[in-house]
Amino acid sequence: MQQDLKHDETVEAVRAFNRFYTARLGVLEQHLYASPYSLTEARVLYEVSQREHVTATEVAAEIGIDAGYLSRIIQSFDKAGLIKRTPSAADRRQHLLSLTAKGRASYAKLERSSQQDVSRMLSALSPDDRAEVAAAMATIQRTMSSAQQPPPILREPRPGDIGWIVQSHGAIYAGEYGFNAAFEALVAQICGDFLAKNDPARERCWIAEYKGVQAGSLFLVDAGNGMAKFRLLLVTPQARGHGLGKRLVDEAIAFARRSGYRGITLWTQGVLVTARNIYQRAGFELVGTEPHTMFGPEMLGETWELML
Repeated sequence: MQQDLKHDETVEAVRAFNRFYTARLGVLEQHLYASPYSLTEARVLYEVSQREHVTATEVAAEIGIDAGYLSRIIQSFDKAGLIKRTPSAADRRQHLLSLTAKGRASYAKLERSSQQDVSRMLSALSPDDRAEVAAAMATIQRTMSSAQQPPPILREPRPGDIGWIVQSHGAIYAGEYGFNAAFEALVAQICGDFLAKNDPARERCWIAEYKGVQAGSLFLVDAGNGMAKFRLLLVTPQARGHGLGKRLVDEAIAFARRSGYRGITLWTQGVLVTARNIYQRAGFELVGTEPHTMFGPEMLGETWELML
């Protein structure tokens, strides 16, 4: 049950802080950082700048703005040449928003002004005080956002998701394990084959979504002889610790059973300890190993199987 906090002193403390901080940042002025934009307009520019393509619906949900008000802002940005709108292939009622060169330049100028203003505000503080302020702000953000974020979800891929899978695998595995370009090429080949010839009745790709963005993936494809095969299990570093890997594997196993496969096979690497643990807890058994260097570093390739 939600508590009635109208007279709680924490409410007054938050209100007092809001009055103090908004005045210090200058957000009560008509335009932010001596720019042509209001605070809301600047936030819309920020949201569009952070993703390659985003819908107005996604922006409205992220910043909690009225759809009609946002529409007027987008129309003014479009008229000023700051954004471009492309019809969505997945939903023709939606448009994908992205910044033009002029829009990127305007956002970059706004970003520089913001950094300079905050730097001036913090320059009067000692290093210890600055660290204390940053830690307090991080605590506020973490505590309040944890209660508002939607739960992670699994969904079918949308346009652009398969490209995201290739990019994410290449970047994450290179950074964490030193995999070379041969690995990214293999991922691209697997994704290309799936797009070109997958059987929707017996093959699937799942995208995990966390905090409104792609956070993981898993393919299940037909391996022949009544066996299915897992490919490209991934959970991004930002989304780990929320059980997404287990959810992806459990969903794929359930689909394989419904589709009549007699078992599932997969190939992974010994260094991928977290993934191996997920497979093992799901009932997979290690049936073969082979050392190799096809992705650069020396590693142990492992074949696992689960009979259904």
